[in-house]
Amino acid sequence: MVTEMAATLLEPCALPNFVETPFVRRIVERSLAYIAAGFPVHFRGNSGTGKTTLAFHLASKLGRPVVLIHGDDQFSTSDLVGSENGYRSRKVIDNFIHSVLKTEEDMDRKWVDNRLTVACKYGFTMVYDEFTRSRPEANNVLLSVLQEKMLDMPTGRDSDGYVSVHPQFNAIFTSNPEEYAGVYRSQDALRDRMVTLDLDHFDMETEVAITISKTGLDLQDAEKIVLIVRSLRESGVCEFAPTCRGCIMIGKTLKLLGGKADAADPDFRQLCADILASESSRLGNNAQSAKVREVVSRLIDQYC
Repeated sequence: MVTEMAATLLEPCALPNFVETPFVRRIVERSLAYIAAGFPVHFRGNSGTGKTTLAFHLASKLGRPVVLIHGDDQFSTSDLVGSENGYRSRKVIDNFIHSVLKTEEDMDRKWVDNRLTVACKYGFTMVYDEFTRSRPEANNVLLSVLQEKMLDMPTGRDSDGYVSVHPQFNAIFTSNPEEYAGVYRSQDALRDRMVTLDLDHFDMETEVAITISKTGLDLQDAEKIVLIVRSLRESGVCEFAPTCRGCIMIGKTLKLLGGKADAADPDFRQLCADILASESSRLGNNAQSAKVREVVSRLIDQYC
């Protein structure tokens, strides 16, 4: 059965370019302590704060195969637990006596376990990414899994009405804040069963280390880019605060063009203006974009 489910499993391993500064290490150590105590961990934060990457890194520390689920508005309970999918046909032909032919045929619905059931049965780590994008009623099945360590099964399954959760089963959740588009408010009962860690933007040291790791820039250029992004974030002119992704976008493109983080480089100025205006605007308002570009230009002159 485990072999059959290989396509749905991920082997956890530390990412080769994962940055683990003291800031990140403290989050990981706290999370491991909560999981060791038997509580699921929930990383909640804005887009670009590293929730999913951190969830996979945490899963790699647990050393168990990973089942990944992405929240979806179309999810139902069967998408987590399983359902009857297809048929199993059986036909018996008895011709022991050559003059007598006896046949027997029957057909049954075939039950297929889905990812939550597999994780519970075999003690895998479940990473439920953006779980609040699924409708709350689809996630109700998790209540008994996280509290009573029991998975209630539909009546169509040819076995007991429940599955005992394996002692090595662990769950890691991620979500965006409730004001994000396409996000449902989760049940209080479900949130009460997990430890929520609110993730914010990284500290300066971590953002510089991530930018270097993801782009290959030198320390000096990476620091300049991070300073520009962080200062823009704190300026108060943005509809949406730019994240470390902005640093990575600027750094990767700059590296590709063979440029430097220099105020005299027109390509660098244009990159920063385009990417940060894009990152910090939700509505695409021209006046708002012009404000951001003006602030970015001043910050480039200040730090480069």
